[in-house]
Amino acid sequence: MNATAAKLLVAAGDLMIERNTTDVSLSEIAQKSGVNAALVKYHFGNKDGLLLALLARDAEAEMKNLAFVLDMPISPTEKMRRHIAGIVNAYYRVPYLNRLIHLLLHQGSPATAKEVQRFFVNPLFNFVKRLLEAGVAAGEFRKVDPALFYISLNGACDHLFYGRQMNTYLVGSGGVTDEVRRQYIDHMTKLILGGLLTDKPGKPPD
Repeated sequence: MNATAAKLLVAAGDLMIERNTTDVSLSEIAQKSGVNAALVKYHFGNKDGLLLALLARDAEAEMKNLAFVLDMPISPTEKMRRHIAGIVNAYYRVPYLNRLIHLLLHQGSPATAKEVQRFFVNPLFNFVKRLLEAGVAAGEFRKVDPALFYISLNGACDHLFYGRQMNTYLVGSGGVTDEVRRQYIDHMTKLILGGLLTDKPGKPPD
């Protein structure tokens, strides 16, 4: 990706974070980036193409992290701890992530939706499914529906950053600070593992 295309993606992501919405126009993106709006079409074809490239950029590191965690020589419980922290951290860095996925899946073209499924939704769901199966096989996890687990974890993490205005009243005027992020990781880890771990003697401590 050349420097002009990269500038457009940075501008799009920054606008979404500043405004807490994915509803930003190409002219606004071009103005913030200092790039002529006509170059959006040159580099990305249309707005769908730009947003898809933005999601691919943001998802790349997360997909690498999933593969790294899955291959680590640690217990399924410890992998799940790291996954929960990774999801919270991903939304902390990219708070528009889940909304962008839904926008492209439900309002983008069929080809765009298929690409989002291919490089983001399917790999993340397959990771969760494999990790849950490994935990059950090891006697550490109860058997749970992987789709419902996926929805629960991602939905709970997304809401902390999506409902920013409401959450200001709950977590303080500072909003979702780094300290709140740390507290939420601890909270979500205890909440999820509390319902997921078996009562098997000798299970990893909380």
